[in-house]
Amino acid sequence: MPESDCLFCKIIAGEIPSTTVLETDTTYAFRDINPQADVHVLVVPRTHYEDAEALAEAPRELADVIRAGAAVAKQEGIDESGYRLVLNTGEHAGRTVFHAHLHVLGGEQLGMFGRPGH
Repeated sequence: MPESDCLFCKIIAGEIPSTTVLETDTTYAFRDINPQADVHVLVVPRTHYEDAEALAEAPRELADVIRAGAAVAKQEGIDESGYRLVLNTGEHAGRTVFHAHLHVLGGEQLGMFGRPGH
C-alpha cells in the first residue's frame, strides 16, 4: 500500500518523474538524482516498507530487491568490476527518505566505509 506523502511511492506511481533503469513486478529501479558514484541507482520495493528492518519482515520482497540490484549491476556493466549494495537505516546512516531502498553503486573505485581515515 503506498503512503500518500512518500517520495518514492510517488515516483513508483509516476507522479514524480524519474529515469527508469529496471522494472519488475515487485521492484522499481531508477537513477539517483544526486549520484555518489559513476553508477548510482536506487532499487525500491513497490510495496512501502519504512526501512531495511521492515523490509526484512518480508523476505521474498527483500530477496527481490537484492536480485534487482544484481540485475541493475549487470545491465549497467559493473557486475564484473565490482559494485556495492547499500541499505541505509536511521539518521546516522544518512537516510532521508522513509521508504526502504537499495543503493547500487559502482563504475569507479569506491572509497572505504566508516569514518574518514579509519
